[in-house]
Order: sequence, then structure tokens, then C-alpha cells
Amino acid sequence: MTLPTARQASRLPPLPAIRAFEAAARLGSIERASEELALTASAVGKRIASLEQLLGVRLLERHARGVTPTAAGLEYQEQVRTALGLLSAAPLHRRDPARRVHLPVCSPPTFGREILVPHLGSFLQQAPQVDVEIVLSVPYLGLRQPGSAVEICATRAGDDNPDIVLDDPLTVVCSPDYARRHQLQVPADLSRGPLLRSPPESWLPWFAAAGLDWPEPASGPRLVDMGMTISAAACGLGAALVRPSLAWRALRSGELIAPFDVRCTPLTHYAIAFDPRYEGDADVRHAAREFAAWLRGVCARLSSG
Repeated sequence: MTLPTARQASRLPPLPAIRAFEAAARLGSIERASEELALTASAVGKRIASLEQLLGVRLLERHARGVTPTAAGLEYQEQVRTALGLLSAAPLHRRDPARRVHLPVCSPPTFGREILVPHLGSFLQQAPQVDVEIVLSVPYLGLRQPGSAVEICATRAGDDNPDIVLDDPLTVVCSPDYARRHQLQVPADLSRGPLLRSPPESWLPWFAAAGLDWPEPASGPRLVDMGMTISAAACGLGAALVRPSLAWRALRSGELIAPFDVRCTPLTHYAIAFDPRYEGDADVRHAAREFAAWLRGVCARLSSG
């Protein structure tokens, strides 16, 4: 057996050549190896020859009935079989036949926590090949995660915007204790306690719907996140103006109540947008459209409920 030179040994043999040799040695035939590898017999033979030249040793004896490993070939066959087995066992090499689709979705915190996450299981059952990644944006501060295929964004576009997914009306909510302490019977009774302020929404449309000629509140806790506003209301810090679809869990549990049957159209709507950079990827594009259709259904059910 002729050992390879130091220069030869420092070069890693090409994986296609190793696979060609392993298949031919295992099957005893270059023709059968070519069928397994979906190559021509000539291509398999050339790969084996290049491997032998690189290693500086003959690995296979050719004869009329096929090929037989030489002594060096038998030793090398055991080595590459172990190496190929380790490579095959790598998790990323054992993927499902159907391609996994990575779908990054950017969402405001409250929308993600109260709508996406609690209902996401139904989408994952519907599209098991899609891996959804949810990242957060802060619309009021203009902060967003770049590179998301789908983005849920707060917009003040008109009601005719076809991309709007959530536009249920706003209503006043508060804790039962807050309602008792301030004896809330009619909307005007809100003057007895603090009102929570959240920059995305103004109180003026609701005041008008309730027949109150009041200015925008100038005092009271101010929170830039709707989720914090809902939590603050549940803690009794004040009455809040919210979408029932975003406060549905607190309303269902009784942490919050809606003391008045007065609603108004919000100034801000939640819409869905698609990043055009993913248009060239048919799988991601299809997953994004499927996700959007699912989300519209979820939001429609929450809005009607």
C-alpha cells in the first residue's frame, strides 16, 4: 500500500467522489453504483479515479464481473462508511420530505399576546409544514423588526382598506371594584375617577358617542402599550378604552367588565402587510397568504363575539 504524501493528505477528498467509491465497493459494480447515485457509469468511474489519484493508492480492482476493493480499499471503505453514517445522522440532514417553511411574523405586543399566540394552535394544525416565528414591534415608537414576511401593523387608513384584519369598536372597561368605588351607572359617572390614556386611541370619539362634551383627558396614568393599559384597568388604576377582542381573556375571567353599552369606531386599525422581498419564494408566499386568511377568520370571530 502506497501512503499518500503530506500534500495529498492535507486535501479533503470531495464528498461526491467518496460516495461514488463507497457505493461501488458496497455494490460490487460501477453500473449499479451509477443507478443508485443517478449518474452515468462514466461519471462514477471518473470520480473514483480522481479519488484514487488524490489518495495515491488503488482502491478498486476492475474486472469483467464488476469491481472488488483492494486491501487499501477495504480499509478505506470502513473509514468512509463510518464518516458517511455520522453525516447522515446529523439532524439537518434528516429533514422531512416536505420542505419546512419558515414564516417570520411581526406583530405589536398586545395583538401577538392576545390574538396570535392563544389561537396559533389552529393554524399550526392547518399548516403543519410551517414554522411560525413571532417577533414584536412597537408601533407608537416606530420600532419594528425588519425582514418579516408578514407584518401586523397599526394604521389609520380608512375603513375601505382591504388589508384591515381587526377593526372592532372601542368600549370602556374597568375592574368590578373600580365600578363599585366610583358608582358607575351612566357614562357621565366616569368623571368620578381616573381615565387611563393610551396614545394610539383618543377618548374624544367615545365621549361623542356617549353624548359627553368633554375634552381629551389631561391627567391619569398614560401607557404606550395597550396590553399594559388593559392590565392597569384590571388592577383598578382607572377606566380604559379598549377593543374587546384584545381584552377578551380579562373580560371572560371577570377581571374586567364593560359598564356601559356605548361603543365607537377606533382611529387605529390593525392591518396585515406582506414583505415584497419574499414574493420570489413560492412556499413562503403561499404560507403568508394562508396565514393571512386564517388570521382574518380568527379576528372576525373575536370581533363578532
